[in-house]
Amino acid sequence: MAWRGCYRLELQLRRCLGRKQAWGRRGIASCIDPSVGLTEEQKEFQRVAFDFAAKELAPHMAEWDEKEIFPVETLRKASQLGFGGIYVRPDVGGSGLSRLDTSIIFEALSTGCVSTTAYISIHNMCAWMIDTFGSEEQRHKFCPSLCSMEKLASYCLTEPGSGSDAASLLTSAKRKGDTYILNGSKAFISGGGDTDVYVVMCRTGGPGPKGISCLVLEKGIPGLSFGKKERKVGWNSQPTQAVIFEDCAVPVANRLGEEGQGFNIAMQGLNGGRVNIASCSLGAAHACVLLARDHLNVRKQFGELLASSQYLQFRLAEMATGLVAARLMVRNAARALQESREDAVALCSMAKLFATDECFAICNQALQMHGGYGYLKDYAVQQFVRDIRVHQILEGTNEVMRMIVARSLLQA
Repeated sequence: MAWRGCYRLELQLRRCLGRKQAWGRRGIASCIDPSVGLTEEQKEFQRVAFDFAAKELAPHMAEWDEKEIFPVETLRKASQLGFGGIYVRPDVGGSGLSRLDTSIIFEALSTGCVSTTAYISIHNMCAWMIDTFGSEEQRHKFCPSLCSMEKLASYCLTEPGSGSDAASLLTSAKRKGDTYILNGSKAFISGGGDTDVYVVMCRTGGPGPKGISCLVLEKGIPGLSFGKKERKVGWNSQPTQAVIFEDCAVPVANRLGEEGQGFNIAMQGLNGGRVNIASCSLGAAHACVLLARDHLNVRKQFGELLASSQYLQFRLAEMATGLVAARLMVRNAARALQESREDAVALCSMAKLFATDECFAICNQALQMHGGYGYLKDYAVQQFVRDIRVHQILEGTNEVMRMIVARSLLQA
């Protein structure tokens, strides 16, 4: 297969997002310029991420999707740029960057491949959880190999019977001397079976959130197994499997924080995860605005370019406006999270809700503008649509985001 759309995407990224490209050279690019308001250092992070997206992700995203390839070597190339532990502290191999820096990087990477970038974001969340809540011994044991992506991580919260109601999870860890005996299963785990480190939420106490603790497991531990590889609509460059625990003996030394602290650890991880996944949606929407613009400038119907249609001009303007609005919300939430502000949880939820909904609508409209061509796998726009649809579901469904925002308002 020629994967013509992805070839054009690579060229588009190289032209519009490369080292020497001035964003204002073409009208629409200047008004959606993602570098506006950034420091020179942040612009450099962004340029490096855009270059990596254009050279290492975009040329392969269709093949990875079609053949369901988990591009481990490409992930390790990304880690050489500091993308394996972006907001992990430097003393254990992290880059020590801010949440806003992280958002900028994930947005740029996602223009090349949403699915692969989304996995990188999950891996980063796991590394941050260990760095933040782990002991010094745990930090130095796990984080260096995670930041180099020599080892890859998976986040294990969701279960077959507990999705949005995460506090009702049933996976149990019974203490027996210096070990926990872990039994249960996790569902929809990104990287499951192919990754090396599993950050697992489990029940060590009574019902509800206060009975949940967090354990770190390493692949190869007796009793750890995996379900079948799920067949998904998108996110096909990362495997998704059930993770199953049958009398796994996990050292107490592998517990993050205290007993009963696990749910809080999980939710703090997800606050950042929501900003990260919203940032991945921004990258997809940005790429789709560029693809739609170029298509309108070359496709003719009824003897005229589609770009001459005022209706399509208006729709393109709405897409660009929605993209910029979503970006502002996401970056505002990233700053609030970095500053540990009181409103950070609600702002992260607002950003995830608005950006994932709006960016999916942008990508879907870009597909519509391509007509029948947009529905062909030769064209990149359809993959962006498939890959970001799940962003409205994971890291807390957008319905749960509404609940969090409403609770914040009503309890004020």
